[in-house]
Amino acid sequence: MPRLFHRPPKYCLHKGTMQATVSLHGERIYLGPHGSPKSHAEYQKVLLRWQSERDAVQVEEPSKDSVQKELSGITAATLRKKRFAGSPITINELALVFRRHARQYYQKNGKITREATLIDDVIRILRKHHATEFLDDFGPVALDALREKMISDLDWSRKHINKQVGRLVRMFKWAAGKELVDPGVPLSLNSLAGLKKGRCAARESPGVKCVDDSIVELTLPNLPGIVADMVRLQRLTGTRPGEVCSLRPCDVDRSGDVWVYTPSEHKTEHHEKERVIAIGPKAQVLLEPYLERRANSFCFSPAESEERRRAKAAAARTTPLSCGNRRGTNRRKTPKRTPRDRYFTDSYRRAIHRACDKLKIEKWAPNRLRHTSATQVRREFGIEAAQVVCGHESAEVTQIYAERDLELAKKVARAVG
Repeated sequence: MPRLFHRPPKYCLHKGTMQATVSLHGERIYLGPHGSPKSHAEYQKVLLRWQSERDAVQVEEPSKDSVQKELSGITAATLRKKRFAGSPITINELALVFRRHARQYYQKNGKITREATLIDDVIRILRKHHATEFLDDFGPVALDALREKMISDLDWSRKHINKQVGRLVRMFKWAAGKELVDPGVPLSLNSLAGLKKGRCAARESPGVKCVDDSIVELTLPNLPGIVADMVRLQRLTGTRPGEVCSLRPCDVDRSGDVWVYTPSEHKTEHHEKERVIAIGPKAQVLLEPYLERRANSFCFSPAESEERRRAKAAAARTTPLSCGNRRGTNRRKTPKRTPRDRYFTDSYRRAIHRACDKLKIEKWAPNRLRHTSATQVRREFGIEAAQVVCGHESAEVTQIYAERDLELAKKVARAVG
């Protein structure tokens, strides 16, 4: 496959004639005086021709190194120089630069966060429909049409579409801050009202619901011991799944009758907010054995869980040691994957899903435990207590987690009629 399909032809200056040129399939095409509107209009026609030919051919995926080389060749500074020289910037060029910025900016503890991958998703559909358009020509009407594509082609939910549109507006706002586009463009895009419930064709997301304690109790015996203790601890404390996974002995203050856990990493740490979690007597009994280790090591480890599993299997062995395989002889010397020193939210969730599959029950995710805990706290101690336990600044956010208790409504109905 010719290499030219992997990147669009460049807009160049032919110094001998001072005309703009591009090279396509080895042919030099003159577009008119360099920098003139006519030359840019002709350049867009060439890009459309290149794109249609590229789409008509099964193009092999470029290597990772070639993609990195392509991205490194375009920066915000080079685009700014191009704009000030009178050459408009295309959405495709901005998308490449902003995507690299997002993958550098949205990192936590050296890992790219979910926000960067969501930005990738919305940039992908933007480039599919508007790659060769100029930034200054992209307005609310085009954004509204793109939003309809998110509904018809991707079947995204209404809330997700509103958030993705917000990410696109944020990209144009970032471009305005880098002087790549007129500041009026993001302002005009921001004027597009979000999708309203019941007044658009986008589907509604079901939302996260509580998981019943009976389902949790049914699942626990089928979980690895360490994962089962993580579930119990999260249910007692109302923590987020990531906060349970990142728990270390050095993060727990055990000086008082109620221990205080201050996570080193949490959802809102980039907003310079501190998260404090109270650990009561029941959770202390559960957690204490996991604190007897190095202060900076993680309490819940997949490697330790795997050691326990193998030890349990060895203890349950019925074949005499003189027969069959000796312990450890049938393992691969260089396995493709080895257990890590800590759980992450995805591995924690997968362990629960495997247990649900074994039981043939509906899968539930660990973040639902937080909803269950918040609902119980609200029922027994009120909305303010649930707000403090969940670490929310606003009671409105807590309303999402602490579902309204039907029994309380029934009690009021019995009293007042």
